Amino acid sequence: MTQLTGQPILVLPEGAQRILGRDAQRVNISVARAVANAVRTTLGPKGMDKMLVDELGDIVVTNDGATILDEMSVEHPAGKMMVEVAKTQDKEVGDGTTTAVIVAGELLKNAEDMLDQKIHPSIIVRGYNMAANKSLELLKKHSLDVSADETEKLEQIADIAMTGKGAERVGKKFGEITVKAVKQVAEERNGKAVVDTEYIKIEKKQGGDMLDSELIEGLVIDKERVHAGMPKLIKDAKIALLDAAMEVKETETNAEIRITSPDQLQGFLEQEGKMLKGMVAQVKESGATVVFCQKGIDDVAQHFLSKEGIVAVRRVKKSDMENLARATDAKIVTNIKDLTSIDLGSAGIVEERKISGDDMIFVEECKDPKSVTILVRGGTEHVIDEAERSLHDAIGVVASAIEDGKVVLGGGSIEIEVSLGLDEYAKSVGGREQLAISAFAKALEVIPRTLAESAGMDSIDTLVELKAKHQKGEKNYGIDVTRNKLEDMQKLKVIEPTRIKEQAITSASEVAEMVLRIDDIISSSGKGKGGMPPDMGGMPPGMGGMPPM
Repeated sequence: MTQLTGQPILVLPEGAQRILGRDAQRVNISVARAVANAVRTTLGPKGMDKMLVDELGDIVVTNDGATILDEMSVEHPAGKMMVEVAKTQDKEVGDGTTTAVIVAGELLKNAEDMLDQKIHPSIIVRGYNMAANKSLELLKKHSLDVSADETEKLEQIADIAMTGKGAERVGKKFGEITVKAVKQVAEERNGKAVVDTEYIKIEKKQGGDMLDSELIEGLVIDKERVHAGMPKLIKDAKIALLDAAMEVKETETNAEIRITSPDQLQGFLEQEGKMLKGMVAQVKESGATVVFCQKGIDDVAQHFLSKEGIVAVRRVKKSDMENLARATDAKIVTNIKDLTSIDLGSAGIVEERKISGDDMIFVEECKDPKSVTILVRGGTEHVIDEAERSLHDAIGVVASAIEDGKVVLGGGSIEIEVSLGLDEYAKSVGGREQLAISAFAKALEVIPRTLAESAGMDSIDTLVELKAKHQKGEKNYGIDVTRNKLEDMQKLKVIEPTRIKEQAITSASEVAEMVLRIDDIISSSGKGKGGMPPDMGGMPPGMGGMPPM
């Protein structure tokens, strides 16, 4: 509402809320920091888990930052921006979600101090942008090389990504499985390694122990044969992939068939059977011994396929069909009449096995499969879910390391090195921007500080000692959380892909800059209009002490 010659003029609908200037910034920063604080204690090998209970009472126990923020159902817009940071990090790299979120929270905390000193948000944003760009330069400078042939290093990277998570006790086995899977699906394009992690399928099955998990160099499909008369095992299988129903098609227009005698009915059924028999004959003629069909298979067709000794699986997911095509080198055919021997793929074994009481189809011993499956086992549903999240992180980091060929030292070592480099850079920058660059440098120290806290060490003393070592030139030193002391991270082989840190710094600085640019919050009144709730909160109780609006 505005005032003109004593007459109020309504601009916003009645009941709408508006928060201006410093108050708007304070609210957004408080919410973003509350989100960061929610995941902060999960960082590192000794990070704690969170138990999340949804409205239906379903429980998720995890210390994966992206999962926690996703399950929390954050409603406040500033909080949602922080959740997006975690999602982006998870999608791009697979790990480092907690790092990205807590760095963003720390950047906003330091920005708030500068705002209190009357430094304009635009100057802070410009300084943060300069610092982020310089950080990426410093990361490249301090990166080490790694190649796809260095299996031991890659397994170490996978193991580090899973440390502190539910699958830690089987980290060595999972590391071996992950590296083998990633290297199997990796391809070379224009002289550069490319890994599409979509082609590494993770199939979960409750029962057994996590050590029973295995890599299948082919595919596992959670389906069963369509007919009990079909063989359970086919060796040297010739595989046909059909994106067409083995059923009699309905007419495209509404049609009515009038049958007035039993002979007509018999003739109709015979014709239907003849058509289905023709489809099966086409499959048989192609030489296929196994058929995976994306659509339905008629009961009569099932019978004929069974008589021919052909194994058939129906209603296979589109993603599984694509994975089968990459694993077996088969072509997906959309018209059965077009199916020939050229379209068939091959596999050493196609077998139906019972896993924890459920029948599953295993397609194994494929020749150089470009799609593989990791079968994850575990005692409870929660254990399997956490194992899957651990594998997701490990696959992401190994793929990043192979694609980029660059790694940095972990344990807070690289953050301190970048922080010290930014402090030097700040001295060469004139104006108030250097304050923002120094604040950015200080924000990166939150990683080693949090690692020290989660290990039960004195965070201030540890940070001072660590900075002193780096200033003396011992730049490989970081925090060894298992023995609660500072150690050479290169000797301990604590390494992470450079891309994790690059993405975390980029995402954190971008969200911080975006939040700082907001100086006006307008929320529409009423439900169902896309506005924020009246209290503008949306954070679960006890999460960071949201100020009243």
